[in-house]
Formats: sequence, C-alpha cells, structure tokens
Amino acid sequence: MNRLIPFIALLMSLMLSAFSHASALESQFEHLKSKKASEKAAAIHAIASTGEPQAEVILNQMLEGKLYYVKRSGEFVYIEKGEDKKYTAYSALSNDTVGTFKKRELKKIRVNNRIRGQIRTAMATLQLNSNDSDLRLKAVRNLRDALDANILPTLKSNLETEENSKVASALEVTIAAIEFAYGDLDLQLKSAHVLADSDDPKILVLFRKALEKTAKPSELSSAIEKSIEAIESRQKMYGIAENLFFGLSAGSVLLLSAIGLAITFGVMGVINMAHGEMMMIGAYTTFGIQALFPNFIDYSLFLAIPAAFLVSGAVGILIERTVIRHLYGRPLETLLATFGISLILQQAVRTFVSPQNQSVENPSWMSGSLEITESFGLTFNRLYIILFSLIVFFALMALLKKSLFGLQMRAVTQNRAMANSMGIRSNWVDALTFGLGSGVAGIAGVALSQISNVGPNLGQTHIIDSFMVVVFGGVGNLWGTLVAAMGLGIVNKLIEPWAGAVLAKIIVLVFIILFIQRRPRGLFALKGRAVEG
Repeated sequence: MNRLIPFIALLMSLMLSAFSHASALESQFEHLKSKKASEKAAAIHAIASTGEPQAEVILNQMLEGKLYYVKRSGEFVYIEKGEDKKYTAYSALSNDTVGTFKKRELKKIRVNNRIRGQIRTAMATLQLNSNDSDLRLKAVRNLRDALDANILPTLKSNLETEENSKVASALEVTIAAIEFAYGDLDLQLKSAHVLADSDDPKILVLFRKALEKTAKPSELSSAIEKSIEAIESRQKMYGIAENLFFGLSAGSVLLLSAIGLAITFGVMGVINMAHGEMMMIGAYTTFGIQALFPNFIDYSLFLAIPAAFLVSGAVGILIERTVIRHLYGRPLETLLATFGISLILQQAVRTFVSPQNQSVENPSWMSGSLEITESFGLTFNRLYIILFSLIVFFALMALLKKSLFGLQMRAVTQNRAMANSMGIRSNWVDALTFGLGSGVAGIAGVALSQISNVGPNLGQTHIIDSFMVVVFGGVGNLWGTLVAAMGLGIVNKLIEPWAGAVLAKIIVLVFIILFIQRRPRGLFALKGRAVEG
C-alpha cells in the first residue's frame, strides 16, 4: 500500500496540472466573445501565454474561422462541415467530439485583419519555446510580418538563452526591426546599421516605407539609404548566383537528354528524331511505378531509374533491329524514319495512357531547399539532378573507356570491316549501342519528371536542344557534350532575365549557327571517326 501512495500522488498532481491548464484556457473563452477588440486581443495573448499545445490548436482554428461556441451550453468548439447542412463539433479544450449541430445552433468567434495579425503573433510566441530549432526559426521570422513592440521583452529573453546560432541571428534581426519601427532616433540609427546585414526582403520593405515618412536629407534617411543600397547589392549578387544555379540545373537536364543522342548520332551517325520519345518513355515509367506503389514514393526513384533504362533501352533495340539497321549510311532517311516512329509513339501514349499531362510526385528527400541565406536557397530536386547527371556522365565514360563493350563499340565505329574480321558481331554492337543511347534518354526522362509534368509531347520540347548541344560540343565527343550542355544552360538563364525566355533561345540558336559556320566540327572535334556504310 505504501508503494502506491507516491504513484497516486503523482497521478493526482498530473490531473490537477492538466485541469489548471484547461481552466486557464477556458477562463479566456468568455473574453473571446467580447465585441471589444482590445479585450479579445488580451484574451488571445493570455491563451498563448499558457504555453499549452492545445492553445496553438485553438488559435489556429480561430485564425481559420472555425472557432464557435454552442449557444445553448456556451461550450467552445471548432467545427467541420458534414452532411445535411450539419456540422460536427469538437471540444476546443480536449478535441473530443461534442456532437452534430445545425449552423443556427452555433455562434462564430468573429475575427478581422487586425485580430488575425494578433493571432499570428501569438502563435509565433508559442512556437518560440519549441524544442524544434526549425520551428523557432520560422516563428521568429514570422514575427516580422506584423511588428509588435509588446513582444520585445520576450524576444530579448529568448535571445539570452538561445543556443542555435541561426535562430539567435534571426532573433537579433527581428529585435532590431521592432526597435527600428518603434524606437527613438538613436535606436533607429543603431537598428538600421544592424538590419543592413539582413537578407530578409521584409526588411527592405520596412526600410522603404520608413524612408517615405522620413525627412530628407537627415541622418536617419542617409542611414536608411545606405542600408537599402547594401541589401540591394547583395540581392543582385544572389540573383546572379540563382541564375547560375538554374543554368547548371538546365544544363544538367540538357546533358542527360543529349548524352544519349551523342552516342546514337555522334558515334553511329543516326539522326534519331525519336530520341525525345525515349525520354518520354522513361518519364512515363516513373509515373507508372509511382501509380503501382503509391505508398513508397520516397523509394520509387531507386526503382524507376533502372526500370526506365531497361524499358527505353529495350524499345531502342527494337527500333534498331526493325528499322535503323536497314538505313545505316543514309542519315536523311534515318531522320524521316525516326520522325515517323516518334509520331507513332506519341499517339500510342495518347491512346493507351492519356492525352493529358500527368504529374509525378517528388520524394520527400527531394522536396524543399537548402537555405544559403534568407533570400537565396538551392532547391533539392534541381541539386540532386545536377549531381545525378554528373554521375551518369562519368559512369558512361567509364563504360565506354574501360569495358569490353566500349572497346568493341569504338572498334566498330572506327573500322567496321576490320572489327568484323576480328570476330566482333558488329550488328549486335550497333543494336546495343542504340539501346544504350535510348536507355540513357530514359534516365533523362526520370529526371525531367521531377521538375515538369509528364505528357506525350515531353520529348519534343527537348529534342532540338539536345541536337544543338551535340553539334555545338562536337559530334561524338562526350566531354564536348558536357561543356556544351552546361555552357548553353548557364548562358540561356543569364540572358533570360532581360531578354525573356523565347528571345533568349533565339539568341543562343543564332550564336550556335554563327559558331558552326566558323567551326563545323564543334568545340571539341574528333578526327577519323565515322560510321562506314
């Protein structure tokens, strides 16, 4: 019996604690009914001050306009719309189901824009004490949406105990922003100097609004203008960095789509207009795998990559065995034949799958971005595509340079008759080479599915760019394909901000035409490598 006493005492203390917190929340409910904005604001602040997880739920429901009270009992609830014009009500204190009510039996807690701002501030103060540093960081930054001088003591107190450097830095900026908005001249000058090092666009807005109301010239206006100049200068640098990153990303997609074409066109001499459809097949393979395994989205790409390679490669081998092998040495005829094949494949997808675009879901590990500063981040999906394209490139280089298949392929392309006399089955080398190029195109389709919708016309949007990359880099030269893809991707993205997407493509195309006039073999020309008839 004596052993049970401490347990019973602990249980009672926990129940009393829970009851006291519930009472603290419930005591503020009557004030939420008030028509006075000041009284309602005080209740919101008091609810947030309890620090209870349920307080955040209550405030969030109020923010979304779902907080009500039952007219008959006065119990506070949040509601979800049900059937027959009835609403299911849940207790605001315990989340338990209270029952179903008609709308006239409930009374809504009204909020306006000012109250919404106060709710957001109150919710941010709740999150300031979270154990999750990312949540604290988000809360601190959210407080800059509606600067409130009343929260300044709380922020300063949190700054003294904050151990995470990123959160502490964000706290300093938010404190400085509030002091700039509400402080005297000396405090504003000091805060302006601190805020000049911030990369948050909200600070730039704050400065511009303050500059409109500040007398010119003055010490404060001069400090604000210097701070704006410093922030805008960094913003321009981040803009250039962002364009370079997007250029590398676009170049990576170009590399994946062009590297397979560099094999079929550059090494075999086949103008494969159905190359884009191999990418389309790879993208649809990714879509199909996600449809088959909807509960394993995070792992779907690890299955989709080899599957897309095999499916696209098999289709490529089938095309080579049935059509292309009869047309070697006649590039214009391969162009016409493969163009017809591309139309057949597109129509097959429209008929048997769907004419509409399909969306492929990104795995969770490819969602979000790597934050460099508050106004500049690298999206994970594009970052992974850059790394993936380089892995595929070097793996393909190793295959062609170090493997028996790569040796046989080079032998056939350099001297088919001699390779045949050495016992190499050149017809199967041709088929496997075409299949390899098609398989790599399928892998490119997997990457494309992560940054755009999957549709029957997916390949057509990339085939011309792929040919440009191969010709510009040097026909049959993989290193040239790498340099050309990355170079054209970056140049295109740097031109786009001032010329527009369409004009940027035209400028790049004109440049390539003029360049080919001077260097018909491209950047890195290969000598003595042509497919014999």
